Amino acid sequence: MALKLATDVITLKTKHPFVIARGGNDDTRVVWVRLVDGDGVEGWGEAVLRQLEPHLPADPFELETAETTFARVVPRNGAARAALSAALHDLVGKRLNQPVWRLWGLDPARAPRSSFTIGLDTPEKIREKVREASSYPILKIKLGTDRDEAILRTVRDATDKPLRVDANAGWTRERALAMLPVLKEYGVEFVEQPLPPDDVEGVAAVRRRGILPVVVDESCIIASDIPRLAGAVDGVNIKLAKCGSLREALRMIATARAHGMLVMVGCMIESSLGITAAAHFTPLVDAADLDGAALTVNDPFTGATIDGGQIRLPTGPGLGVRRR
Repeated sequence: MALKLATDVITLKTKHPFVIARGGNDDTRVVWVRLVDGDGVEGWGEAVLRQLEPHLPADPFELETAETTFARVVPRNGAARAALSAALHDLVGKRLNQPVWRLWGLDPARAPRSSFTIGLDTPEKIREKVREASSYPILKIKLGTDRDEAILRTVRDATDKPLRVDANAGWTRERALAMLPVLKEYGVEFVEQPLPPDDVEGVAAVRRRGILPVVVDESCIIASDIPRLAGAVDGVNIKLAKCGSLREALRMIATARAHGMLVMVGCMIESSLGITAAAHFTPLVDAADLDGAALTVNDPFTGATIDGGQIRLPTGPGLGVRRR
């Protein structure tokens, strides 16, 4: 059952420039990958490199062996590995005529509600974005600037919805500690990645204040990162394009649960293809921020949907993604 690899580059345009503490832009180039078996069945993924093509498995059901090989060949390119992982799972699901979540024995009704991300912008644009997110029950606010309190005030003046905050490693320890009571005052539920990724001691100090739960993203890429964070953070944010595979995401969830941690799933600016791959394991997590496709204006795929903030998994075989 020899597999063939086909790719197409897609440029996703966002409705507004997507800006975080490290910068931003209004377009993102992704690669649509298709694995085709001998019967013409296709498995789809997003963002891959040609150097992995010689290492495709002879049998798409050899998922564990395939993902181990991909990690050895491109250890620093999680997005490339995640694309092939998604495509293989999609292909296996299609061969068995079952959605991936069903193969894992999950209940799609347990998927959490997704937040909607408000990127850094002017007060006028922030108010506009809050209005555009009217159907979402939770907002995630990007901070990490010298005007963070003003941003929070702008958002809170426009809505009384629950808020979550992501500083994208933009604060010092002193700034993070000073911001905690401010965040609490504005009704923030938890703070994500307040400090640089390697400052575990600093993040632990922020958590010890006991004012808000602390979740990390850039500090935790794969499952083996989690034990050193035990006791220092309250939770981890899993991103498929960073951890490198669906099976690694499942390992991260299991490891985090073993350490009593909250588990969140996040995303980058992605099409519904990338978002849907991550959505399949959302029945296992506590919180989600899977609005990456909703931020674009030219999403070429349909798959998982977000209805009033609630993530709805597709029922079609594999990932359940189709071209528009």
